[in-house]
Amino acid sequence: MGLRRNLFLISSWLCLLPLAGCSQCGCGSGNEVVVYTSVDQVYSEPVLRRFERETGIRVRAVYDTEETKSTGVLNRLIAEASHPRADVFWSGDPVRPYQLVKRGLIAPYRSPAADGLPSLVRPDDGTWTGFAARARVLLVNTRLVDGASLPRSLAELTAPAWRDKVAIANPLYGTTTMHMAALASLWGQSRVQELLTALKRNGARIASSNGEVKRLVVAGEVAVGLTDTDDAHEALKGGAPVTVIYPDDEPGGTLVIPTSAVIIKGGPNPTAARRLVDYLVSAAVEEQMAKSAAHMPLRPGVPVPAGVRPVSDIKAMNVDYAAVAEQIERMQPWLRGWVGL
Repeated sequence: MGLRRNLFLISSWLCLLPLAGCSQCGCGSGNEVVVYTSVDQVYSEPVLRRFERETGIRVRAVYDTEETKSTGVLNRLIAEASHPRADVFWSGDPVRPYQLVKRGLIAPYRSPAADGLPSLVRPDDGTWTGFAARARVLLVNTRLVDGASLPRSLAELTAPAWRDKVAIANPLYGTTTMHMAALASLWGQSRVQELLTALKRNGARIASSNGEVKRLVVAGEVAVGLTDTDDAHEALKGGAPVTVIYPDDEPGGTLVIPTSAVIIKGGPNPTAARRLVDYLVSAAVEEQMAKSAAHMPLRPGVPVPAGVRPVSDIKAMNVDYAAVAEQIERMQPWLRGWVGL
């Protein structure tokens, strides 16, 4: 086992050598682009392959894992700052890129393909562009909860009736971190700490990921879980006995999380990077992500399949994503304690 692991690590390192060499000498071929992404591979890879077919530009992709979603490739981008290997970061949310902006690792770019997107997701400084959003929702097992008892907010789940019946993904990673930070930016951090403490005291399960939350709800191991619309839609498509609740009764409304694209400063293929960003933020990709991943288009008029609600149909939280990014860093020490680290 040890020999096989060593051989795997050596082969993986060798595979990265051409990439490292190209970035260090600044000699991008112009006909390839390197993208790091925290968007689920099952959804992001078809988009990138379609870009390859339509442009002839080869895409070299690095995908994040479910357990370290958004932090794995983000930390790699930060570690590679002196010799960038990536051209584009396609993030599953608009918050992680701010950590790159703070470190001066972003090359601003205002894509002409972003016309029609709300100004909220394309800041004037051109550091990032948002598109194809998910929302944070409650997934409820209808065999365990009747229609009259459906919860409408996170706060309700701290009541005795929900003891040992709730699951939440580890808030140190992924969209759960962003959700807690967004609430803290609106309510204040102490109120969010009280909410999480009450959930834990009420026996809430800490799952490894949003996908695991979905599995627990579908299997009936818990009655309700906090997850994302793409995971919830997957459960619905599979015929599971579940329903989806947008927590509009929460003060502030439902958190909407656009995916986002940024260009890495000093990346080896800047021209191809701009072409990829133009493609990602287009209406065509918003439509593709709506069909394949139940992401909500941010442009008006983009078709959505059955079961996918447009953003205009929900009470969306009015979020300052830059403030949420700052809040995430402030909350990390407390969240590590809450998780038990």
